[in-house]
This record gives sequence, structure tokens and C-alpha cells, in this order.
Amino acid sequence: MRIVAGSAKGTRLASVPAGTRPVSDRAREGVFSSLGGSVEGAAVLDLFAGTGAMGIEALSRGAASAVFVESAPAAVRAIEENLRRTHLEDRATVLRADGARAMRGQGGQFDLLVVDPPDETSAEALGRVVDDIARKGLTAPSRLLIAARTTSKPSC
Repeated sequence: MRIVAGSAKGTRLASVPAGTRPVSDRAREGVFSSLGGSVEGAAVLDLFAGTGAMGIEALSRGAASAVFVESAPAAVRAIEENLRRTHLEDRATVLRADGARAMRGQGGQFDLLVVDPPDETSAEALGRVVDDIARKGLTAPSRLLIAARTTSKPSC
């Protein structure tokens, strides 16, 4: 995996820890191409961050700051390594916490929220996270929430 565009374009990211499902380069490219210039200057929350590729891609493309929330210790280490490799750690905060529980204590507003929970997260649990985001007012007016439900399992 590599960063697709921006100041860290082409930077190879750390190995993906076991049990982590990263967002592919192609998927990230599609998402961020559709967002265009709205990423510049944005405050980003990458919830269930995995390797941090989505938030790091946003930082590389000009986001002002990013908060990464991830519960798995190996994934947290991968995020920290990826931020070091891309030289973007000065604009990032990494929190080791459960994504759903982190919403209860999170303050501030974000311009871009990326919510990409693990495959085993039920639709109901994801709905509760999105409801918590809305109730807490974590999204600035007219801003974006990206909820990804990719799966590594083949569908029939």
C-alpha cells in the first residue's frame, strides 16, 4: 500500500497487521477524487482507523489535522509508523480506544469523518456510532461523513 496523492505521494506504508482490513489504494483514490478540494484545511476523524491510510491520505492532500482512533495495539503501531514514514505526525493525534466508546468522550467538530468498522460490526452497531456522531455534533455544518462497509469476504 502507498499514499496515492499529495505531499506524501508514493510513500510505502507499513505492513498491514494481522486482523486489519485496509482500504485499498484504488478505493482511497476514488473517495478522495470525489471529495476534490474539500479536504484542504479539513479537521479529520478516522474512526476504526486500521492502518490509518484514509486519514493519512487526507493529511497528504492538505487536511489541517487528523485524529486516528483504533483499539488494536498492532494497528496503532502501524498508524504511528505510517505517520512517521509520511512525515505527517505533527498534524496527527493517535488514540488507542474502541471506536464506538471513543465517540462518548470525543469533543470538537470535524469537517471529514471516516468510519470504517471491522467486518464483524453489525449494521445496528454502526447505526449507533453514526447516531452518536450526530448527537454529539461532531460534524461541522455542511461537512462529510464517509461510512465504509467494505468486506474481505466474497459475496454470492
